[in-house]
Amino acid sequence: MTGKGVHQMPDTHSWIKPVILLLLSSILITGCQLEQSASGDLETAVVTRVVDGDTIRVEWNGAEETVRLLLVDTPETVHPDKPVQPFGQEASQFAKDTLTGKEVQLEFDGPERDKYGRLLAYIWISDTSFNELLLEKGLARYAYVYDPPYTHAGDLKEAEQEASDGEKGIWSLPGYVTEDGFAEGFEVEQAEKRSSNNTKDTFEGFDKDCSDFDTQEEAQAFYEDAGGPGDDPHRLDGSDQDGLVCESLS
Repeated sequence: MTGKGVHQMPDTHSWIKPVILLLLSSILITGCQLEQSASGDLETAVVTRVVDGDTIRVEWNGAEETVRLLLVDTPETVHPDKPVQPFGQEASQFAKDTLTGKEVQLEFDGPERDKYGRLLAYIWISDTSFNELLLEKGLARYAYVYDPPYTHAGDLKEAEQEASDGEKGIWSLPGYVTEDGFAEGFEVEQAEKRSSNNTKDTFEGFDKDCSDFDTQEEAQAFYEDAGGPGDDPHRLDGSDQDGLVCESLS
């Protein structure tokens, strides 16, 4: 009787081992997920100089580095063997106005550097992707897809498609954008004739004030590029409306 009774008693500890194994598995899974998430951490840097629309210099980790923006290609303005290409100056100026001297976030996706030693990154201003902005404004094409999959590929390609459908910037010149880059035979003057339709849209979303500029001349140039004196979306001209902006910087 006693032996039979012992065998019929429930094992009150039989559940402990499976529960422990389940908890350990959960911890390991969570750890892996945290590690994967950490691989997309943002790195803080300060933009020291804009080279052109898709290349900048930053102060990062105590050193100055060149950053090549991931997955975007803007027309040339500083290439030693190529002339200034249509919309290259617009892309470069937009980068200067938006990024120069600003604290930004770098996001790496795939190899951290290219064969020239440049950092490869998305540039974030608060929660806005500058790479995507270039495509959205028609100032760059989606390019250099060397190591897919890329985290933001879908958003970037969608931004490019919207710009193409709207014939913005580079897409306003039929045949100019190719799979290999930008076609030769297009003059900057052709872009200038069409840029008036893109200027106001290019500068939307980045409200400026006089403290964003080092000199009155810099502020004046930005004001005129953004549509002044006929249009002053950043309200730089003040109350006198005399066409001269940020006169306190003189």
